[in-house]
Amino acid sequence: MTFRAARRTEGIEPFYVMEIVKEAKRLADAGTSVIHLSIGEPDFTAPPPVQRAAAHAIEAGLTQYTPALGTDELRAAIALDYARRFGLAVAPERIVVTAGASGALLLALAALLERDRELLMPDPSYPCNRHFAAVLEGRARLMPCSAATSFQPTAQIIEQAWSARCAGVLLASPSNPTGTSIEPEALAAIAECVRKRDGFLIVDEIYLGLTYDHPPRTALALGEDVLVLSSFSKYFNLTGWRLGWLVAPRWLVPVLEKLAQNLYICASAVAQHAALACFSDEALAIYENRREEFRRRRDYLVPALRELGFGIEVTPDGAFYVYADISRFAADSWDFAFTLLRQTGVCLVPGRDFGVAQTARYVRLSYANSMDNLREAVARMRRFLHR
Repeated sequence: MTFRAARRTEGIEPFYVMEIVKEAKRLADAGTSVIHLSIGEPDFTAPPPVQRAAAHAIEAGLTQYTPALGTDELRAAIALDYARRFGLAVAPERIVVTAGASGALLLALAALLERDRELLMPDPSYPCNRHFAAVLEGRARLMPCSAATSFQPTAQIIEQAWSARCAGVLLASPSNPTGTSIEPEALAAIAECVRKRDGFLIVDEIYLGLTYDHPPRTALALGEDVLVLSSFSKYFNLTGWRLGWLVAPRWLVPVLEKLAQNLYICASAVAQHAALACFSDEALAIYENRREEFRRRRDYLVPALRELGFGIEVTPDGAFYVYADISRFAADSWDFAFTLLRQTGVCLVPGRDFGVAQTARYVRLSYANSMDNLREAVARMRRFLHR
């Protein structure tokens, strides 16, 4: 062989969660009963109104390329949803419909992150985000965050981490893996801190619709210079449909448009036409019932895990994750997760994926599973931990 992979790929780590998922599949194929508290995907799928809209789009032949920025109808519907949910006027012209939230982040970083410039991110955080920076030959720089700040950065943490090489900050609220949000006052202070340094601020709000203990608040209220990415995957339950969006400053939209034209032409036409039905009264009633079901699962699982001895220092207020300290049981969450899986069939995610700041102490549990399965998983873990 006379060619090799590009050097930029050398800094891309594997997605470690897939290693334990592969082991879970091997066990399941051999007859073991496996309960997944691992996957970051709703166990609900598209509700009937959205399914009908997709079928209609196919039958009507609405399957050709759309504009790179998305259909005018969907951009307007997303803008109207911001007005309905948050009382916020967001111009449809600022909204870019993308191939999933991953597509939104790819566009934003391709437009804003120069080679060898630093992107500040919290530790722990979703691993793929830092690898986006690496692919674009920027540098993700992790800021260790503890339970004292709900595993989220503060303006002070960002000030201390900022260097001459920094270009901007990427946050998530609510967060994967912690399920915690950034308080509005803290987020406003962060935005001002980044502005003073002429940096950009991107806030990942893909779990914003799954907020439980307080009304959700979007970072878009902080000014038009804040970029927000979101998705139809989590609250709207359209994971495999690969549809998301980015809200950006007006001046940046032409840059994002030409990048989208070149990188992927447009998001799925069928998914865009179907997604209009997500905002119907029928669909929204279903989604709100499902959000309440996620809250019910959280309210069962968090105290149950604490009773088992897991250290849950911060109660998650959003998403469908619990970030739990297992140091009472083991020195390394990687070994703990594999041992638990092989002996009980309960599949958790070790902290290794999410950063380097004490992540060996933590596991992530997803409650995107039925109450019956959550109860059975707790029973199995109780027998394992208290034997």
